[in-house]
Amino acid sequence: MKNAKPSTVAEKAALAQASAPESTHEHLHGHAHDHEHDHGHLQAASPEAALVLAEEYCRERGEKLTPIRRKVLELLLTSGRATKAYSLLDDMRQIHPGSAPPTVYRALDFLLSAGLVHRIESINAFTVCHDLTQCQHGILVVCQQCGNVTELHQPKLRQALVAQIEDAGYRLASEEIELKGLCSACQAAEAGAAAKADASAKATTSGA
Repeated sequence: MKNAKPSTVAEKAALAQASAPESTHEHLHGHAHDHEHDHGHLQAASPEAALVLAEEYCRERGEKLTPIRRKVLELLLTSGRATKAYSLLDDMRQIHPGSAPPTVYRALDFLLSAGLVHRIESINAFTVCHDLTQCQHGILVVCQQCGNVTELHQPKLRQALVAQIEDAGYRLASEEIELKGLCSACQAAEAGAAAKADASAKATTSGA
């Protein structure tokens, strides 16, 4: 995202973070970064602080984070992982029963165009952008099992990869580069399930 004013936005976020209830100060999971300081990091802030960041950012762009757009962004923030549009619609209908699909899709279109969210093509879902004020398209690592997304900010690595892709005669269809994988939590769950199944099999064999 470009043309934002980090100092102004960061100050707003700091005020919101300080005034938010203690229970909301937990960091959302799913995004990793290598910056030493948080300058407008949506995922590093509480949902309240992140929404302040987003509203200020939109205001500086001459745009408005309407109540519907704000609510969709809030749902993505509280989800903490990639979420499909129909799931967002279901959540919206619990708050506003009359919500229709175009309402959510229009909000998502705005959030995408503003650079506040990413679309994860491989699983057709949406996730909040990692960095509001210094956002450069990074490399997204997507867990194919739970939808967790880690956004890697490695400009040199990305540039080298894009150069290799272009040298091969291809042009990227999207600014996003996605890598599919299995997150550590899902790996641990798989290992636990495998160990349990193995123990069960051994117990059955020994009892036969």
